[in-house]
Amino acid sequence: MTLTFTLDPVVDPALRDGILELWADATNAGGAIGFVPPVTADDIRPALAEQLAAVADGGSRLLVGRDGDGAVAATAFLTHNTHRLQLHWIWAYTVMVHPRHQGKGYGRALMAAAEEAARSIEGIDAIRLGCRGGYGLERFYAACGYKEVGRVPGAIRVAPGDDRDDITMLLPLR
Repeated sequence: MTLTFTLDPVVDPALRDGILELWADATNAGGAIGFVPPVTADDIRPALAEQLAAVADGGSRLLVGRDGDGAVAATAFLTHNTHRLQLHWIWAYTVMVHPRHQGKGYGRALMAAAEEAARSIEGIDAIRLGCRGGYGLERFYAACGYKEVGRVPGAIRVAPGDDRDDITMLLPLR
C-alpha cells in the first residue's frame, strides 16, 4: 500500500480532524512535532488553527498523504518565507507520518512529495526545515537529500534539564 498525496486539498472538518488525530498520535508515539507527550487533540487544536489560517491566507501550502483507507497518514506544511530578501526558499513545517505507518518508507515518500510540490512553486530554490536533536532526524533528512546547515545547541527545552539542539536542514532545488 502506498500513500496518495494531495497538495492544497480542500480543508473541511474531516481533514482538520484527521490532521489533529495524526498530530496527537505522532506526538504521543514520541514524535518531535512541536509538542511533548502526552497531548490531546485539544492541546494541538490552536497550533493547527494557526497553520490552517496561513493556508487560507496563501502563506502556506498543505501537503496531505492518505493511506489506502483514505485516512490522513502524513502531512507537511510548505510555508513561504516573509523576509523580502529570502522569498526564494520555503520552510517545511509539521512534517509527520502516522506511527502505524512507520517503517514503510512513507517518510521518504512524504519528503519526495514535498520536494516535488516545492519545485512546482515558481521562484523557490530551496526547502529549509528545523528538527529537534536527540532523535536522529538529521540522519533521516540527510538520507532524503537535505544538508545540515546550522545547529543551535540546547535551543529547544523539552523539559527542565532536557535541552535539545535546534538543527536547520536545507534541500537545494536548483
